[in-house]
Amino acid sequence: MSITTTDTPAAIIPSGSIHTLSILVNNAPGVLMRICQVFSRRAFNIDSLVVSQGRDPRFSRMTIGVVGDPSGLEQIIMQVNKLIDVIHCFEHTSNNSVTKEMILIKILCSSDERSTALQITEHFGGKTVDLTPSSMVVMITGDSLKVDAAVAMFSQYEIIETVRTGKVVMARGEQPT
Repeated sequence: MSITTTDTPAAIIPSGSIHTLSILVNNAPGVLMRICQVFSRRAFNIDSLVVSQGRDPRFSRMTIGVVGDPSGLEQIIMQVNKLIDVIHCFEHTSNNSVTKEMILIKILCSSDERSTALQITEHFGGKTVDLTPSSMVVMITGDSLKVDAAVAMFSQYEIIETVRTGKVVMARGEQPT
């Protein structure tokens, strides 16, 4: 499951207020709802959410992107860690983790425009995942700024739709996520 919003452009969010949390939980019904309630009670909006079963099917990994005051976030982390089905919850920074996103962008693109669109795709290290005589779907992966830049470059075409994952995060080195 992946949900993300793009209503708030990254360029207007203060750099110190974007946070990425990694939460390991028991794979059980209702866990996501209980975690979301903690954020709601503290008036934090979840910007992106990725949930998937881990290698061990008894557990799921949640990666939650939030925007807000760091002091309030510390309280949220403590409260989430107290929930019964939560194994651990902590914040990742760019210093201790790798964070990536993926976007699918569907554009209207004539055969005359196609070579330029393919050059943009190549520039961002993307892949063409669908191609018709009048449209194409491109997949771009990377950090949030790279994904935003790709969308800006493709805006010279008519963008039919975009689907963007939330952030996924993994701890660097041998430290567990």
